[in-house]
Amino acid sequence: MIGHYNRQDADAYVALMTEDAAEAGYRGAVLRDGREGVRAGLKAMFAQYPENRAEILSGYALGDFVVMHERVWRTADGEPFDVMAVYSFEGPLCSRVEFIR
Repeated sequence: MIGHYNRQDADAYVALMTEDAAEAGYRGAVLRDGREGVRAGLKAMFAQYPENRAEILSGYALGDFVVMHERVWRTADGEPFDVMAVYSFEGPLCSRVEFIR
């Protein structure tokens, strides 16, 4: 998923998600709802930040959950920020991503 994100390929990214997937703040409000909501949100973000990219610093998997410590840059020369992303899976597809910032 991160490879698709870094190539700014929203279609390939959401192809790895369930139809009712969501991206949200950790234990908070949903930011992007459903596969089409995630696709539209990513396309808008990529248009606003054409140099956006993420690097995985570390990751852990337990059952149907993966937690990634990611460093994100919006611009090539901009200040990065760190995020913990909690990915929930249903079989091979991601059903939810929650961000801790």
